Amino acid sequence: MTPEHAAPGRLTEFMETNELNWDAVYAREAPRIYNYFRFRLGGESDVEELTARTFEHAWRSRARYRRDLAAFATWLFKIAQNVGTDYLRGRRTHLPIDAALEVWAEGTPQQDAERGSDLARLALLCEALPERERELVALKYGAVMNNRMIAELTGLSESNVGTILHRVVQALREQW
Repeated sequence: MTPEHAAPGRLTEFMETNELNWDAVYAREAPRIYNYFRFRLGGESDVEELTARTFEHAWRSRARYRRDLAAFATWLFKIAQNVGTDYLRGRRTHLPIDAALEVWAEGTPQQDAERGSDLARLALLCEALPERERELVALKYGAVMNNRMIAELTGLSESNVGTILHRVVQALREQW
């Protein structure tokens, strides 16, 4: 099974003999971590730096990873959450999902403008969400994680994650 077709975060896809293939880990997980930070922190120029810090911390902590406690991607995203939390503590203000305004879109200028307007509206609606809901939205749609992975990462039950996300999406649709 190639890494593109394996379940995200399965450690076996990153193994070469008994060593972890960090090139494969980075190629597979960096875009997801980057998008997580973009959704979570907005259009910050620090998103790339935070992604790099996450992988640097993971590299330094690699001996402490325990596959019996969590999937590799869950461990890596927990590191990303901690890196993001430390960053936010230093800033104390942020605009979540603002980075979505900068997403390049194919199409006509009118389509791009409409998409930009829609994303701006969505960002404003998401800003009003409580912190926990913004975090879940960032993990689900920014990091493209499934409910099980989000549950492992947040300590919520899988059904609770699904229920909260369903209610958040429903509320956003009503406000739209």
